[in-house]
Amino acid sequence: MALSDLNPVERNEEGIAAVLGILKQRLGERFQTGQAIRSQHAHTTTYIPTQAPDGVAFPETTAEVQEIVRACAAHRVPVIAFGVGSSLEGHTNAPGGGISVDTSRMNRILSVNPQDLDCTVEPGVTREDLNRHLRDTGLFFPIDPGANASLGGMAATRASGTNAVRYGTMRENVLSLTAVMADGETVTTGKRAKKSSAGYDLTRLLVGSEGTLGIITALTLKLQGIPQAISGGVCPFPSVEAACNAVIATIQMGIPVARIELVNALQMRAMKTYSKLDYPESPCLFVEFHGSDAGVAEQAETFGMIAQDNGGGPFLWTSVAEERTKLWKARHDAYWASLTLRPGAKGLSTDVCVPISRFAECVMETEADIAEMGLIAPIVGHAGDGNFHVLVLMDVNDPKEIALSEKFVARLNMRAIAMEGTCTGEHGIGQGKIGFLRSELGHSVDIMRTIKQALDPQNIMNPGKILPDAG
Repeated sequence: MALSDLNPVERNEEGIAAVLGILKQRLGERFQTGQAIRSQHAHTTTYIPTQAPDGVAFPETTAEVQEIVRACAAHRVPVIAFGVGSSLEGHTNAPGGGISVDTSRMNRILSVNPQDLDCTVEPGVTREDLNRHLRDTGLFFPIDPGANASLGGMAATRASGTNAVRYGTMRENVLSLTAVMADGETVTTGKRAKKSSAGYDLTRLLVGSEGTLGIITALTLKLQGIPQAISGGVCPFPSVEAACNAVIATIQMGIPVARIELVNALQMRAMKTYSKLDYPESPCLFVEFHGSDAGVAEQAETFGMIAQDNGGGPFLWTSVAEERTKLWKARHDAYWASLTLRPGAKGLSTDVCVPISRFAECVMETEADIAEMGLIAPIVGHAGDGNFHVLVLMDVNDPKEIALSEKFVARLNMRAIAMEGTCTGEHGIGQGKIGFLRSELGHSVDIMRTIKQALDPQNIMNPGKILPDAG
């Protein structure tokens, strides 16, 4: 998809001017229109150009979010929800201007129910904030996308991360939510029961809707018990194929691995330098197991045998918390490590996901594409889910490099779709992947558009995102 394919959204200058006046009067210093803060609220961690909103609101309650949305609805002005801005596909851009609704001040933990293993939080609470609060309860929230993202943003983009192979994604971990819809009314999509067959599943409609249907103002989340024991380590392999085959065998044998992350040789080179790791500069799997002392030891030993059968090893594992923390800090810093491979370049971060049986094939074909095109593009992956990420390093001021990178991403997306996978396992569609949604889902896109038009007939909720040609 080329930048020229981004959905255009017409500006409503008169309406925007009216809403700026209304919100300044209502929110005072909690409504800002300075250029710097507006640009910060449209920044993206990809190469898509910044499209700044006209103002940034900082509500503190659901009622204030309702007021903002009602003012925007009355004047047909776009509303773009903002968490911490860590999304990757241009989700927070404002192609038609409008109001960015920054939920960072809605950061209260409303309740924790240890007996029921759940909690209710406001959208501005970050995952690290929540886990610090939960520490003394013996519980934790397991979804870990790497960045210290806000929980509202994680729900809106259906985030997942390194623990998803064991604990699932945000889709499986949000019990219910409250959202302000395009008409300014609130909906609460469920109760705290662990399951329900009452009506349409509006929770999962809004989880992953990327702010195009409503703004989340509260979430009830599942929690997990902190494991009695955790073991983890790194295992080198002679090739990406061997590492991927070890992943496939591990998953198909039903070993309850908590994390199993693929790092290719180029990414390992960057991580060794950046994070001062002492591991071979070859494809590696970063692995972690959760359970009892005996259980994690048995799982680690079984994985070591699988790795050996696939030409890998030795698998060096530990249950020492400090050593494991260093290991996963290096994994989470992979993005920053990658930038050292080409100083001055910026990264286009993209992801796909395929059935686990096609994982090795998809990764190897992608590496062949990278070599053929002469790109510098390390690979990491949440391998247990069949999900992997590629960071294409490029000069964003060179149109030829942008075109080549877009060609690579297009081939990657279509390869995954052809393998009965998806063009995005966890980054979402936003602006960056609009051009591939119909190839993946066909007529389902028209049904999505019907839902969008029914719930947001004026198209004010994060317009220009997800749906092709939605205006």
